[in-house]
Amino acid sequence: MPRSWSPSPVLQATFALHGLTAVGLAIAPGLWPWGLGALAANHVLLTTAGLLPRSRILGSNLTRLPPAAAARRQIALTIDDGPDPEVTPRVLDLLDAAGAKASFFCIGHRARAFPALCREIAARGHRVENHGDAHSNAFSLFGPARMRADIQRAQETLTDLAGQSPRFFRATAGLRNPFLDPVLASLDLRLAAWTRRGYDTRCPDSEVVRHRLVRNLAPGDILLAHDGHAARTADGTPVILAVLPPLLVHLRAAGLAPVTLVEACADDLTSAPTP
Repeated sequence: MPRSWSPSPVLQATFALHGLTAVGLAIAPGLWPWGLGALAANHVLLTTAGLLPRSRILGSNLTRLPPAAAARRQIALTIDDGPDPEVTPRVLDLLDAAGAKASFFCIGHRARAFPALCREIAARGHRVENHGDAHSNAFSLFGPARMRADIQRAQETLTDLAGQSPRFFRATAGLRNPFLDPVLASLDLRLAAWTRRGYDTRCPDSEVVRHRLVRNLAPGDILLAHDGHAARTADGTPVILAVLPPLLVHLRAAGLAPVTLVEACADDLTSAPTP
């Protein structure tokens, strides 16, 4: 079922600005340079907000777990861009050995290519979440109809394969535009970003990636890693496979429990939209 949507304060101001500019130019056409400048500045703001994955200017965006989850000393491991037939099964084994749960943001077309892996993620007690269908680098340039079609196709694929409906969405590289928030509301999905990331698709040094993830790590953090498109260490190992074992040891030593986003945000998902 869709959930109600209301524009963020910045989007409300954007609508008002456009209306006032149209009225003002109708009354005083000579003011067009000022009107054009105001609209251009507004669009620069919106574009910049879309390029900042953790921004809330365009709408709600989960960058940390709710306070109740932090009080339980929970953190969330989120793993993007799979499923990958070489990497994902080994990630699942590492998580099982540590008793850790994770949220896998899967790409629709990859899930269709490797359906058994998608089912396995859910069968082992993890959550499958929505990372779009095409994982297009141009996602932030999509109009609302194309954006909705891409997300909905992935939603249908992942629900069918995993036997559970994704509750969260993450855009390609976290980049988006003002159309995304109402589209997600219509599909009853929440946008999820992260607290910290290791840049493990670019950096081949597993120790650097691990340090980025654990530096100032605190309860309530959301960590981002990748089983798909993973960089490789000097010996050819996907970085996530080198990072996960010491990371999971660090979490245990710090008394932090890796849980799924759905578990951590259960109260919010059954009441108001996730802030």
